[in-house]
Amino acid sequence: MKTILIVDDDADIGNLLEEALRRAGYGTLRAYSGTEALLVLEKQRPDLILLDLMLPGLAGEDALPRMRGIPVIVLSARAGTEDKVALLTLGAEDYITKPFDIREVLARVAARLRAPAAVRDECVRGDIALDAETRTLTAPGGQAHLTRTECAVLRLLMQNSGRVITRSRLLDEMGLDTPDGTEASLKTHVSNLRKKLRDIGCPDCIEAVWGIGYKFD
Repeated sequence: MKTILIVDDDADIGNLLEEALRRAGYGTLRAYSGTEALLVLEKQRPDLILLDLMLPGLAGEDALPRMRGIPVIVLSARAGTEDKVALLTLGAEDYITKPFDIREVLARVAARLRAPAAVRDECVRGDIALDAETRTLTAPGGQAHLTRTECAVLRLLMQNSGRVITRSRLLDEMGLDTPDGTEASLKTHVSNLRKKLRDIGCPDCIEAVWGIGYKFD
């Protein structure tokens, strides 16, 4: 049986969704805030999440980046195109505007669960996630967009977390994205990466190993 996590602080809407989903043969889980949803996900892994945005405490758009690996359909009264694009960029699979027709919700849920899971080029280390496809770095403190070269360097470091990667190997990786493969440019890219990591609340993730290279911790 497929299980759906309903995240909505409106009890009436949550009850409506829960009853309809159960009648359709799904199991359900409930959460009434973004924080509670993340606590549920620490113990259980649903097949899909229905996520409201206007939640007490941690808002839906702030919880969304931490729900990676599970399809999320956003249910929100925000109908603007910019809102929809922003949520889809953050990782939502679909977006349904409130008030909704429950038949549409059931149809979207069924379609999403039938769809094969997308294979993303993504590295996750603790609370830090790098989506190499969009070159987006996500952490609890926010998001940062990387250049192609920064993404290539950080991807290699994250894939080898805790291990020293030599400068020559990093320069080879940089060479796939830029002809400026020099030690001076490598230092610049690493410095930029450190600043972007610091800006989203992750200082000191990249350690310089004197005379050898760098490592990600």
